[in-house]
Amino acid sequence: MAELLAVCRVYVLHPDPGTVGVTAIDKRPVEGRVKVRPYGLYADVQADRANHGGLDQAVYAYAQEDADHWSAELGREVTPGLFGENLRVSGLDVNAAVIGERWQVGSALLEVTQPRTPCQTFGRRLGEQRWVRRFTQANRTGAYLRVIENGELGAGDTVDVVHHPLHGVTVADWFGAQYGLARAAGVRDAAGSDETDEPAPESLEALAQRLLNAHAAGEIRLSVDMHRRSEQAASRAVVD
Repeated sequence: MAELLAVCRVYVLHPDPGTVGVTAIDKRPVEGRVKVRPYGLYADVQADRANHGGLDQAVYAYAQEDADHWSAELGREVTPGLFGENLRVSGLDVNAAVIGERWQVGSALLEVTQPRTPCQTFGRRLGEQRWVRRFTQANRTGAYLRVIENGELGAGDTVDVVHHPLHGVTVADWFGAQYGLARAAGVRDAAGSDETDEPAPESLEALAQRLLNAHAAGEIRLSVDMHRRSEQAASRAVVD
């Protein structure tokens, strides 16, 4: 059973050398139940609204299982909110979530929209060498969600997948194809070869066409960013 372990909101704005000048990436767990509205959690904030937040990136979820992976890699605990996530969940492979998948969490209904793309602000937050590259290559991005139905949620709530689109393109599929990662799970042995004989992943162009077809059929509603990226990828396939 998937469970919501922690709900995190901005703790304090920090100065940041990026273009905005401050960052709201410092999220920390809060007690009690939290209201969820179209633009995210009540009392949360995004400093860089051009690249974070908005209706299509209202809530960011990260799995405890992925946090445990990074805790082992980094030699320190990855506490809830450290990656800037709003929801720390357990028992759910967030990276294997299908674009357009819907989660019932408390009384709120959320919909998976796209993977998180790591930025330099995230790198500065972690203070780890080549962090953005390492996070990208691991393909453990977590997922952004939009709010379909307002509600309230809190730690201890179950996370129920109540709708699963048929197109089958997952968060990890899309992110991996974007960055030429060999496998969706991003796991390779010491020699650099795949650990299993899994078939080669689909091309970005093929995944884009599946998403566009699902969007056109009304099966899903792509985020503005995902729709733009999908159209760009599909158009390259036509030219080639």
